[in-house]
Amino acid sequence: MDSDAVKIRDAIRRNETIAIGCECEVDYSGRAEAHLPVGERLIIIKADKALLVHQPEGNAPINYMKPDTRHSVKLEDGKLLLSSQNTALKEYLDVKMTKIHFVSSHPLKDGQKIQIIGTEKDMSEMIYKNPSLISDDFRPVSMEEQTKYGFIDVFGHDKNNNLMIVECKRYCADLSAVTQLRRYVEKMKEVKGTDAIKGVIAAPKITSNAGQMAKDWGFDFVAVEPPKYRERFNKDQKTLGNF
Repeated sequence: MDSDAVKIRDAIRRNETIAIGCECEVDYSGRAEAHLPVGERLIIIKADKALLVHQPEGNAPINYMKPDTRHSVKLEDGKLLLSSQNTALKEYLDVKMTKIHFVSSHPLKDGQKIQIIGTEKDMSEMIYKNPSLISDDFRPVSMEEQTKYGFIDVFGHDKNNNLMIVECKRYCADLSAVTQLRRYVEKMKEVKGTDAIKGVIAAPKITSNAGQMAKDWGFDFVAVEPPKYRERFNKDQKTLGNF
């Protein structure tokens, strides 16, 4: 274990990402007081000094320490003790390792941010390019129309030149979506000086009370799924069992 202690200590000093497979017990003090008896776990220390304790199953850590935590390693009674402390948060965690299966470290680099696909902006673009998703006579004029009252997702008119405002929601539309649409419609009526403005909620589904509110205010609801450019599962796709 002496060589493992040196390897972990040096990797911490170099700000490397470290993965340790080990048999250990964990004691924590901070957000709560907790003790995790001996078991086999994966310990991860990241370059920002965050620490995660993972069990063999599940995606969430059983315990963790936030970034800017200080870590130290020493041998104690034939066991490797990893002590972590974040004094600013008053959090402390000790991992006492009785067996070490592997230690791996590397200076990983990643400055990218995750790009969410299927956003309300993506819905707006999809509807703008495929106006029949709203109605056969919908003619979009603009999308992400900026007004002093907010952004109108899709703005257009129908065959009778009635103005149409489409409010997109990527999840289930609720009361706030309907009231937001009403605010846009009422303000545009004032600006344009006409009552010939239709409001449409475009979302995968709508709650029952929001649907009733939309109906009471004369708005339409159209079921529209956000684009899923990278969706791998298709409920209509055949599997081997279908053949």
